[in-house]
Amino acid sequence: MTSDNPVADRLLSDARKKTARVENGPWGTAALIIGLLALASCGLIPGVGWALGAVGVAVSIVGMLRPGSAMLSRIGLGTSIVALIGATFFFLKSTGRI
Repeated sequence: MTSDNPVADRLLSDARKKTARVENGPWGTAALIIGLLALASCGLIPGVGWALGAVGVAVSIVGMLRPGSAMLSRIGLGTSIVALIGATFFFLKSTGRI
């Protein structure tokens, strides 16, 4: 950039910021993967689904505090909570309480 035309420099800087690729952090990716694994295992083995769901909630909360991985962490939090509810349902169903 040159200092000859400050308006063009500002516009070019703004355009580069808008087109920059957003990087997803490792916490968000981990939260999403753990949430999906918990969701997949909650119907087969409710204890494993419940444990993975709890870990997924914790990792999602940590990931939401990081600026680069907030969106994936929110998705991971949702899948982890659904897995916790599903694992609880399947556990109660297998013990005959429902």
